[in-house]
Amino acid sequence: MDPRIRHHTVTVRGLDVFYREAGSPDAPVLLLLHGFPASSRSFRDLMGRLAGDYRVIAPDHIGFGHSALPSVEDFDYTFARLAEITEEFTRLLGLSRFALYVHDYGAPIGWRLAAAHPERVTAIVSQNGNAYLDGLLPEFWAPVHAYIADPDPETETALRQALSPEGVRWQYTHGVPDETLLDPDAWHLDAAALQRPGSAAAQLRLIRDYAANLAAYPDFQRYFRESRVPLLAVWGAHDEIFGPEGARAFRRDLPEAEVRLLPTGHFALETHCAEIADLVADFLKRHGTGQGPSGTADGAGYPPRRHLP
Repeated sequence: MDPRIRHHTVTVRGLDVFYREAGSPDAPVLLLLHGFPASSRSFRDLMGRLAGDYRVIAPDHIGFGHSALPSVEDFDYTFARLAEITEEFTRLLGLSRFALYVHDYGAPIGWRLAAAHPERVTAIVSQNGNAYLDGLLPEFWAPVHAYIADPDPETETALRQALSPEGVRWQYTHGVPDETLLDPDAWHLDAAALQRPGSAAAQLRLIRDYAANLAAYPDFQRYFRESRVPLLAVWGAHDEIFGPEGARAFRRDLPEAEVRLLPTGHFALETHCAEIADLVADFLKRHGTGQGPSGTADGAGYPPRRHLP
């Protein structure tokens, strides 16, 4: 099987969506959704390790990576909107059934996609991607809540720190016992992307919209209870953004959820990719994907969608 990653762009509702893809077009699909402030590059090593058995596809969200960066006047930067773009992306690629791998921002985007069409999602891997208030560590989230409640210049200043090169570097390095394992290109590239014209405004809009994710947590949790979707929470246990209680919380609605904690931080793939790849491969092998060639499923259609929070 060819593990090489290929790079493509597709137009979704008039916007360019860049994505990375590897593996056979006839293999079961694993859709990978990245977090802030990163891009599909986060999955570069994981994709090569899984491409032997899966068709792995990782898009850049609008406003991130190599995808379009429309102005805040021309695009509604909300998580619901990003989920709609992602759903349309899967339709354009003919992905009617797939497993999901979500990280950070990718989680609320993925939860919306899964809750709207539970019949399309066969299994979920959440890597430091919350669906519960558990694990939202106060020291990190206090300025976010303050900005959401009152987005004035003072509260915005604290959030702009997260968009600075130092703030981006912290996201990669905190909680990592051995920083020599980290490739500094990761945070340098992310920080450079945040310096593009219009990027800061787009990211601040998304931060303000994070309140919509918190409000939708009960909807996402209901989806877990009703679907009984197989779920693996593989987590950097030293994450100071989404603590390990966020991983354990999945068992509240999915008692059979598998939780694996690794001795690293928020970007666990940067230090523990081999371990995560083995866990994901084993999990997906046991739970399967229920897919036929090219991501289709026997009798799979597109029934009326549920409410997308």
